[in-house]
Amino acid sequence: MSRANNPSAAVSTERVLSANPRKVFAAFERPDQLAQWWGPEGFTNTFEQFEFKPGGRWVFVMHGPNGASYPNESVFREIQPDTRIVIEHVVKPWFRLTVTLSARGDQTHLAWVQEFESPEVAARMRPLSGTANEQVLDRLQALLARESP
Repeated sequence: MSRANNPSAAVSTERVLSANPRKVFAAFERPDQLAQWWGPEGFTNTFEQFEFKPGGRWVFVMHGPNGASYPNESVFREIQPDTRIVIEHVVKPWFRLTVTLSARGDQTHLAWVQEFESPEVAARMRPLSGTANEQVLDRLQALLARESP
């Protein structure tokens, strides 16, 4: 399985969020916030283990609006406060998610790159992941708006 950087194996999106990088990063590092926005529209989460540190495990179940449960397990591979988070989803489908935060005044440019094991897997996942990732970022944006002073 190739896990090298390969743009054709990636699904990417970006967004400018109305919050500074510290606040956006906090939405990742605080499990109470992360559970509120992680996953597509209509999904909820039950976190079983959440170790926000390099090498830390994140084990959780996503609950779909149809009542189905989807077990997930990831490992935090890299954490640079307020700038970068790399998460490896270690169960099928394997992917590495790299989130990069860049200050733009009092806003944050978020780059979200989800790299799959091959271009073929990415091609199969792109229709679902592209839409789901946009919904995840919509939910993050809504959380940040609610958390604003």
